[in-house]
Amino acid sequence: MDSDKLKKMAAAVIRTEYEAVTLLLERIDDRFVEACRLLLACPGRIVVTGMGKSGHIGGKIAATLASTGTPAFFLHPAEASHGDLGMITADDVVLAISNSGETGEILTILPMLKRLGIPLITMTGNPRSTIARAADVNLDVTVEKEACPLGLAPTASTTAALVMGDALAISLLESRGFTEEDFAHAHPGGTLGRKLLLRVEDLMHAGDRVPQVPAGTTLARALVEMTRKGLGMTTIVDAAGRIEGIFTDGDLRRALDVAVDIHRTPIDDVMTRDCWTVPPDMLAAEALNLMDSHKINALAVVDESRHVIGALNMHDLLRAGVV
Repeated sequence: MDSDKLKKMAAAVIRTEYEAVTLLLERIDDRFVEACRLLLACPGRIVVTGMGKSGHIGGKIAATLASTGTPAFFLHPAEASHGDLGMITADDVVLAISNSGETGEILTILPMLKRLGIPLITMTGNPRSTIARAADVNLDVTVEKEACPLGLAPTASTTAALVMGDALAISLLESRGFTEEDFAHAHPGGTLGRKLLLRVEDLMHAGDRVPQVPAGTTLARALVEMTRKGLGMTTIVDAAGRIEGIFTDGDLRRALDVAVDIHRTPIDDVMTRDCWTVPPDMLAAEALNLMDSHKINALAVVDESRHVIGALNMHDLLRAGVV
C-alpha cells in the first residue's frame, strides 16, 4: 500500500470509532443511572468478566475502577467455570462484557450468579441477547460497524465498551467524592503519589544534619558549617534556636562582590533576614512550587514557634521525584 492509502485507512478507522463513541451519548439514560446505583451500593467488589478482546477491555475497566475508589478485579469466565467462581461472594456485583451477548463461557456461569442472587450488569452489542436479558441492567454498546474492513476484528465495539466503562468509573469517582489524595494512596509508586503523599518532613535534613550557626558568628565560621553540611546554605538562630535568617551560596557571592572580610564580618550583616521558611507538614510539591516562584534553592523548616527543625534543598526534591 502506498502512503496515501495508509493514511486513508487510518483516518477511516478513527472516524468509525469516533462515530461509535458518539452514539454512546444517546445511551446515557436511566439504565446507566441504575447501573451506577448498583455499583455504589455494592458492599463487596465489582467482578468484571469478558472473553477474548472483551476480556482485555474488562481487565482495563477493572483496573480503572480499582484505582478510582471502587474495589474491583477481573475474572476470566473460562477459568470461573473451573473453580475460580469461588472468588465471587454474595456481596459482589458482576459486570459482564460481551459484544454478541451470547458468549458461551459467560452463559455457563449465569445460573450460579442467579443462584447467589448477585446483581448482574452487562455491556452488550445486542440488547435482545441472552446475556442482556439475564441482566439486572444492560448497557447498550452496540456499534453500527467495526473499524476492521472485514467486519471481523473487534475494534469499534471494544472501544465503545472501554469508553462506557470509563464513564461508569468516573461517575462513581465523582459520586464517592474521590480526591487527588485518595488517588495518590492507590498509586504510591507513581509521580502523582510522590507529589501528593510526600511531605517536607519526609525529605528534610534533621538533627545534626541541619546547617546552623548562632547569631553573631563570623562569616568564616558560617562558611565552614555550610561546607560540612553540604546543602549550600546555613540557618542563623538565636540563643533559643529560633530562626533569625539564612545564608546561601547566593548571599556569599553578593558578599564577595563588596569585598567583605570573612574573618571579621558577622554573619548577621550579610544574611537574608526575611527568609522563606516552611512547616514540616507542608506537601513537598508545595515547597517545590515556593522555590520555583521565588527562585531559591533551599528552605529552612521551622515549627510553630519558629524553632529550626530541618533544612531542605532543591536536590532533595529532585531525588525524590517531586517534579
